[in-house]
Amino acid sequence: MTAIAFAIGVVVLVVGLAVSIALHELGHLWPAKRFGVRVGQYMIGFGPTIWSRRRGETQYGFKAIPLGGYISMAGMYPPSPRERAAVAAGGREGRAGGGFFATMVQDARAANDETLLGEDDERVFYKLPVWKRIVVMLGGPTMNLLFAVVLFTIVFSAIGVQTATTTVAGLSACVPETVAAECTSEDPAPPAVEAGIQPGDVIVSVEGTDVATFADASAIIRQSPGVPLTIVVERDGAEQSIVLTPATIGATDADGATTEVGFAGIRPEVEYVRQPIWSGAQATIENVGAVAGIIWQMPVKVYDAAVSLVTGEERDPNGPLSVVGAGILAGEVAAVDAPILNRVSAMLGLLASLNLALFVFNLIPLLPLDGGHVAVALWEGIKRVWARIFGLPAPKPVDATKLVPVTFVVVIGLIVMGGVLILADIFNPISFFGP
Repeated sequence: MTAIAFAIGVVVLVVGLAVSIALHELGHLWPAKRFGVRVGQYMIGFGPTIWSRRRGETQYGFKAIPLGGYISMAGMYPPSPRERAAVAAGGREGRAGGGFFATMVQDARAANDETLLGEDDERVFYKLPVWKRIVVMLGGPTMNLLFAVVLFTIVFSAIGVQTATTTVAGLSACVPETVAAECTSEDPAPPAVEAGIQPGDVIVSVEGTDVATFADASAIIRQSPGVPLTIVVERDGAEQSIVLTPATIGATDADGATTEVGFAGIRPEVEYVRQPIWSGAQATIENVGAVAGIIWQMPVKVYDAAVSLVTGEERDPNGPLSVVGAGILAGEVAAVDAPILNRVSAMLGLLASLNLALFVFNLIPLLPLDGGHVAVALWEGIKRVWARIFGLPAPKPVDATKLVPVTFVVVIGLIVMGGVLILADIFNPISFFGP
């Protein structure tokens, strides 16, 4: 049964990833078509096509490996004049010398030109105003951000957050020596038992202070070891006052020092408490910074993962995961011994975090990422403004094919880092739920 649940978790993650990619590409497709750009393909996945259908001028389809996607827009880059003239004359410009990277640039220009020749050249991406190009390229990451907001909103406002309530679920068996210690036959009964508190009681106030959560009541009790406290509880619809004197036990603080705290021996009921509707958006904003911090340190964290792979040391639980690691985590979440609602909430949170990672990662200003295309458009916009201010001739469109060598290096870097993380996730995975 555990294996089946693990497999279901992996499948749910793959489907969720495919949906996230589909939304990302729709974020590019909708504004591109709205602005009149000719879009030849909208594909989810890579590899062989398993299904496709043409509607109008665009072919929509799914490919075998749902780990990415793309739309093909006409004229992503300005045409190369020499290649265009050669094809118009019925010939083809041969490959020039210049080495590997020069050939890459020329091939990129030729591939781009093939989307232009014989078509309506006004419906091309590079002729859009700068702001429209930015809207098209930011559409994908924005969809991932909005999807994360929706998922977090479901988690926090539809399902709710597990919260210890003021309702008493049960009482401890004893007063242990420390918070982490187990009861022995020699330990005394807890103060809550001696005071007469019963399961089902609802704590209304502690020493005159109204409490809305168990954390509120616990904070007062912990700060009052050996001090008699008047606790008002609601029992069978009526309120009554109970005097409780918290026992004194040891607790370890954040610095590792042992301090004395009050102990009552009350175990609260835990319920899902729905949060305000804006909690999902708030959680998204808060998590963007954390995800950006991880991605900013990605090369260092991947290096650390590689070291741990070789040495066998325990990996940083806050480090990056590959899609394999995310799949393993999803399987563990689905198979963990917990109520189904807990697992659903955790799975939705994982997919939300994955979309935040897609959002932040695609904003990196390097080609072939969306942020790279935005950077190119901004640079062209700056050049145009500069020319307008100083009365210079309008500059030519920025030829991003010249950045193909940089793109090649970025892609190789991403492949290497992804490979390292996959190996680390297989042979030295991060343990989230213990051994």
